[in-house]
Amino acid sequence: MVKLILLRHGQSLYNKENLFTGWTDIDLSQQGRDEAKAAGALLKKHHLFPNICFTSWLKRSIHTAQIVLYEMAWEHIDCLRSWKLNERHYGAWQQHNKDHI
Repeated sequence: MVKLILLRHGQSLYNKENLFTGWTDIDLSQQGRDEAKAAGALLKKHHLFPNICFTSWLKRSIHTAQIVLYEMAWEHIDCLRSWKLNERHYGAWQQHNKDHI
């Protein structure tokens, strides 16, 4: 049986500040790195080992995938990147506080 595992990136520095991120290439916060580690541990605990990994071109997604796979000791699989998996582009709203828009 084929299983599809969908995983969103961990908290980014902009998520922490309640800012629209979009295509701004911002990294994970410490909480986001911890969330990725926890996701990797959970996948490993439930014996859910992917055959391939897909991420966006944004480093918050790439770093989440790297941390998850490291936590699972499953770094040997291919991890393919596509801009088509990038977050929605918010245009002029990017880097602005969501409460002020």
